[in-house]
Amino acid sequence: MQLTDIKSPALKSWIQQWSDLCTPDQVVICDGSKAEYDACCNLLVKAGTFIKLDKKPNSYACRTDVSDVARVEERTFICSETKDAAGPTNNWCAPAEMRVTLNGLFKGCMAGRTMFVIPFSMGPVESPIAKFGFEITDSPYVVANMHIMTRVNDSIIAKVDAGAEFVKCVHSVGYPLAANQPDVPWPCAPIDKKHITHFPETREIISFGSGYGGNALLGKKCFALRIASVQARDEGWLAEHMLILKLTSPQGEVKFVAAAFPSACGKTNLAMMEPNLPGWKVETIGDDIAWMKFGPDGRLHAINPENGFFGVAPGTSMKSNPNAMRTVNQGNSIFSNCALTLDGDVYWEGMDQTPENCVDWQRRPWKKGSTAKAAHPNARFTAPAAQCPVIAKEWEDPAGVPISAFLFGGRRANVVPLVNEAQDWEHGVFLGATMASEMTAAAIGGAGQLRFDPFAMLPFCGYHMGDYFAHWLTVGANAPDPSKLPKIFYVNWFRKNEAGKFVWPGFGDNARVLKWIFERCSGKGQAVATAIGNLPAPDALGLADLGITAADQQLLLTVDKDGWLAVLPQIKAHLEQFGSRLPKALAKQLAALEARLKA
Repeated sequence: MQLTDIKSPALKSWIQQWSDLCTPDQVVICDGSKAEYDACCNLLVKAGTFIKLDKKPNSYACRTDVSDVARVEERTFICSETKDAAGPTNNWCAPAEMRVTLNGLFKGCMAGRTMFVIPFSMGPVESPIAKFGFEITDSPYVVANMHIMTRVNDSIIAKVDAGAEFVKCVHSVGYPLAANQPDVPWPCAPIDKKHITHFPETREIISFGSGYGGNALLGKKCFALRIASVQARDEGWLAEHMLILKLTSPQGEVKFVAAAFPSACGKTNLAMMEPNLPGWKVETIGDDIAWMKFGPDGRLHAINPENGFFGVAPGTSMKSNPNAMRTVNQGNSIFSNCALTLDGDVYWEGMDQTPENCVDWQRRPWKKGSTAKAAHPNARFTAPAAQCPVIAKEWEDPAGVPISAFLFGGRRANVVPLVNEAQDWEHGVFLGATMASEMTAAAIGGAGQLRFDPFAMLPFCGYHMGDYFAHWLTVGANAPDPSKLPKIFYVNWFRKNEAGKFVWPGFGDNARVLKWIFERCSGKGQAVATAIGNLPAPDALGLADLGITAADQQLLLTVDKDGWLAVLPQIKAHLEQFGSRLPKALAKQLAALEARLKA
């Protein structure tokens, strides 16, 4: 397809405007075909960016520039019309000022390169919950990864020609080539030139200078959370940083659960877990993002807007996440900043077997026992979700799946019990708003200080987080049938005893907690009302079967009132940063919690 074949004046003029500014050698409209994907991968192999793997079919490894390895939150901006609209947790820049900066950076930035125009859908193309986007990029690495992570399809052009809305995404690696100038394997711009910018009112994302991850794959956090959260607020739905699970009981009863956890809290592992309870089945709808709207049945229905997994590789193994390993071992995957074994495979820390020798992510020889990391801590795999052996049959249902429960959580060695059921929707929003993990002694603030990450959305909410809390409360208040709202729970897999040992085994045994949550959603499951919410009754989880001592069972299933009272000042300070935008309902929840703890 050529630019002249596009009928939508808005789409055509937008592409032409950026082509005129960026001056690429050519413009290619992507069609999402396998031939296109293979051509991009072959181009990247010839450029020295990709290395084809011998041990995994149709898979490639790449190693980035050492300055371009992760999200750059300090260079990520919400360019809302006013600073107050962005709120205290986002970097803000005035839209007009940022556009001047970006116009200067993008002028001529694609010289010597091809401009790719990627039409993509977040979610099944025909889903009423899905949204469309177009990403302009000069990176074939982005094209290949977007093929896996989104539904790239030129039929979306016809939908936009017919009037469908779309989010405008523009990306450049920021490395123009002069005539006869050789390229480098990983082109990118210096850190002070990198900009990942979002314009909520005009539904635009403009990213410059980074070729990696969510900085460049603009369908991911930029669209699916930062811009989509604004769309969700304006249109009355939810765009959340949540996995989606399908749970099936031994009796064949099915429930769907969505869960939000900060990084390093076992989110991907839970999404693909193998339950240790006989007869129970856990399947995956999505591992990272959930978009939810009320369906005709009055329940919140969720889709996974993504088409693939962009998972952190280090720590992933047959023990921690066997289904993720089985997914990537099928091939058709891209591995970024992993180590390369001498027999043509990838390696990262935490794998089940460690090679004697390999080449690390910075192209240096590495030997077993070395203190240096072979893979970068943020090394990633991009793999098709359809390859996951426990992907649920409903994962591409356009109507989405009905959610019975939300799970929130953090990494807390103390105070927080294993699982806690909110008293009601408003209390559940309070639990999500006060999600936190403990900092280590090495972190600024020291041990015992909490790092709050409300709803696991701190880096990803596209507007003022006080208004975001209010939106959650509004969704509950406007539910067609409040009795059908999902129940809300808070879990903590990371409680430790006085010896510093983890009390809960985690992994497949998390199914015991999911079973209790399942039962609570069915009006069953024994619980004890406490000052913080409803905790499982002493025998509800079968903890004795796991060999957990009576003292450790106490830690998991009781309320440490003194511990809660000790952290209340931190919770208060966290909520106070939202000022007058903090919903009064959450201030009341905090006061009520304090009163119950002191009773």
